[in-house]
Amino acid sequence: MSDHAPLEAPLEAPLDARQAVERALEQVRRAGADQADALLLEGDSVEVRVRNGEVDVVSQARERVLGIRALVGTSEGLRSAVCSTSDLSPSAVERMAQETAALARATAPDPDAGLPEAGFAEDLPDLGISDASEAGPTLEARIDAARRAEDAARGVDPRIANFEGSDVSSDTTRRVYGNSRGFLAEYESTSHGISCMPIAQENGSMQMSWWSSVRRSWCDLDDPAHVGRVAAERALSRLGARRVATCEVPIVFEPSTARSLLGHLVACVSGSSVYRGASFLANRLGDRVASERVNVVDDGRRIGGLGSRPFDGEGLPTRRTPVIENGRLASYLLDTYSARKLGMASTGNASRGAGSAPGAGPTNLWLEPGEGDLDAIVADTERGFLVTWLFGHGFNPVSGDFSRGAAGYWIEDGRLSHPVEEVTIAGNLLDMLCNVDAVGDDLLWQGSLASPSVRISSMTVAGE
Repeated sequence: MSDHAPLEAPLEAPLDARQAVERALEQVRRAGADQADALLLEGDSVEVRVRNGEVDVVSQARERVLGIRALVGTSEGLRSAVCSTSDLSPSAVERMAQETAALARATAPDPDAGLPEAGFAEDLPDLGISDASEAGPTLEARIDAARRAEDAARGVDPRIANFEGSDVSSDTTRRVYGNSRGFLAEYESTSHGISCMPIAQENGSMQMSWWSSVRRSWCDLDDPAHVGRVAAERALSRLGARRVATCEVPIVFEPSTARSLLGHLVACVSGSSVYRGASFLANRLGDRVASERVNVVDDGRRIGGLGSRPFDGEGLPTRRTPVIENGRLASYLLDTYSARKLGMASTGNASRGAGSAPGAGPTNLWLEPGEGDLDAIVADTERGFLVTWLFGHGFNPVSGDFSRGAAGYWIEDGRLSHPVEEVTIAGNLLDMLCNVDAVGDDLLWQGSLASPSVRISSMTVAGE
């Protein structure tokens, strides 16, 4: 016997992104998959939070994950499974490919499963979603920006006495996607954001508000001082808020809260909800489901959009899709699977993470602007409620029933009378959409969903 310990096997160098995807596809096909795709995500994120002048949080994370989907054919359809790993050594990728194929053989067949037949993205236009020339701000610059927002908020009024924090964050992502039908492509994206959440105090009352700016490029962000001042003014304006008596009145949503209504709409037009019958908009294509003033668009190729991408989670080209046109439901948002379930074609809205199968979701989705800003809509409202904050998740996509906590301002004689809190607004989303009687021109982008100001002619306000 030797007195020497056995030599350890040499460590394998990890594959680069494209090599990992190509090897995954090769190995999973060799392991018996009839169809397959692979997605590699590389991400870097940085977040800084300043609270009352002090650095409260500094975090940095790096992610590199490979996901493999194997589809094994049977006479009854394809069996499928998805696995992911952060180990990109050649042997680990090979092992995961084999395990994914084995797991797929243990699942039930599905006649609608499978990759798109054809039509993969051939053009990869520059959508302005990544600035290759931008090295990104230093950590000191991020901290300085957060402090500038907080200092500006504090300088608005001495009643700004505390903060939940001012955040500055950045994300850089690279996505490499390939499938067994010969598609292999990639893109990079960046995003930067700054937000401020001051607290106003007076006579024992405390009110918090927020404001933010989110862009693809750091240099395109709103000035941090502007973000802080707007947040402070919003918090101060809520001091002295009170409840109102239960009533039915017109409801005005400012752009930041009107956007949440689009989030509820997305839940009802996404393919999986529709084919499962979990949406009140199922089987309603072509029907009038909103006021003629309502036009909703999803566009994955909007220049600089926070949801823009040249191809979707299945390699199909993204596109502009009218969802509601002059009040009529024009399209659902579909990936390949939900499209097959509904006997339709994908709208290029497949979305997926490394460890999940594709599903349908929005890219950049917005309500087309109309005429007049928020001030004009308020001036045109004799009596009503301007909603600037929504709480809770009280929405049922099956029935459309909507009930959420709200705060904002009471409108009397076309002017803001006093701040309001601790009330609930309720209705049905179908009725709400049909009763939209004003859409502003003040479209606001603070994410991948956006809306201008909106007025609904009547909803229930539950208060005292």
